[in-house]
Amino acid sequence: MGKIKRHSAPLLIALVVVALAGLFISPGLRKRGRHSYTNYLPTTAIAQAAEANPWTVAIAKVKEDRGEPAGKQAKVDIPHQVRHYSDTRRFLAIQVAEVREQKLNTPQDLVDLADMIKRGEMVTLQPVTENYILFGVGGSASKESFTRYENGKSIPLFSETRLRQEYARLAESGSKSASEIASFKKELSGLTKRERSKRAGLQKQVAAKESEIKAASENKALLDRYYGDAARKAQLFSNYESLASLGKSLPGRDFNIEDAAARRDLKVRMLSSLRPEALKVMEEIAVSYREKFDRPLPITSLVRPDEYQLQLSKTNPNATRIETPPHSTGLAFDVYYRYMSAAEQTHVMDHLARLKDDGRIEVLRENRDHYHVFAFVDGARPNETLISASMGHNATAKAVKQTHHATVSKKSAKKAVPAKKGKVSKRRR
Repeated sequence: MGKIKRHSAPLLIALVVVALAGLFISPGLRKRGRHSYTNYLPTTAIAQAAEANPWTVAIAKVKEDRGEPAGKQAKVDIPHQVRHYSDTRRFLAIQVAEVREQKLNTPQDLVDLADMIKRGEMVTLQPVTENYILFGVGGSASKESFTRYENGKSIPLFSETRLRQEYARLAESGSKSASEIASFKKELSGLTKRERSKRAGLQKQVAAKESEIKAASENKALLDRYYGDAARKAQLFSNYESLASLGKSLPGRDFNIEDAAARRDLKVRMLSSLRPEALKVMEEIAVSYREKFDRPLPITSLVRPDEYQLQLSKTNPNATRIETPPHSTGLAFDVYYRYMSAAEQTHVMDHLARLKDDGRIEVLRENRDHYHVFAFVDGARPNETLISASMGHNATAKAVKQTHHATVSKKSAKKAVPAKKGKVSKRRR
């Protein structure tokens, strides 16, 4: 009976999702696209639930109540291999040393990441498979234009047509705001001294519109600066086309980056990438976990280009700001243990401890419900001389006072959407 109860919850949740979808999705939406809604309703209830939304079924398994304490509430013996070193600088220093020893190039932005994906240096992962689920990866990606990150500036990328449209939009926005300000000021001039509340409201609206004009002016100046030079403009157009071509080449979907929603989905898909060496380690751990517990391994962080990492650090001080953060390498990933029982955590930690003993990974069990795993390219720990040199680096010494990744946000956990199927919890990833 215990086994039946344990597996009934995710199925029940998935069936409820299917039923509600059938009630609320309009006939027009059911027929949209190559596959009609009815094609997701196979003959058996289990297949029906799974095909309706495999991500929902997988996440139900991840979050399923174990009937016992989970995450940090579970009593576990933590192997020394997954604890911090006595000298806490060593953890990050080892990862920095690997970057130096392997002479790794890390992506500054999504343009660089796109090129690495095309060259096969990074591999994009599906949102969910039998063995793992991406749990909020890319959750901070936006629908805004792609950008090129240079000298601390994010330069918006456009095609030639879109650039003309952006200039026109900025001009129209500025003109409209100026007209509204004139209208507000005219209304202000007709108010009596006693109409203080209305006067304050109008003055607030004037200030808001003046801010809009200032923002539009600054955006135009940015475009003038970077698109004003013919050679520079050609390079930015080339960067845009590189992203557009990647969107058309990824398997499973054509991402049209002119569309805001598709643009965001492509960003999530790109951020769902790892180097092949790290992917091999991740899959090994995931297969072992799934075979033992019949659950997909939840993964919350993969590659993070420098620009994306900086965006996280602005909203969360826990995002590492060292010169080469581990996640920028594409060799790091995070396993989320918040919902794992003591037995599950012990199994994963024992596996991680063996991998570390074999010299294949660096790992740390963090208080924020994650195991941070960093895979070594050649399956061997970097040279000790490089590690010692990295430990003396001021930036590394300062960074160890922070955790390597941003905090998981429960409030925003429902907003991120993967490239093709299901809904992914938004996390500060």
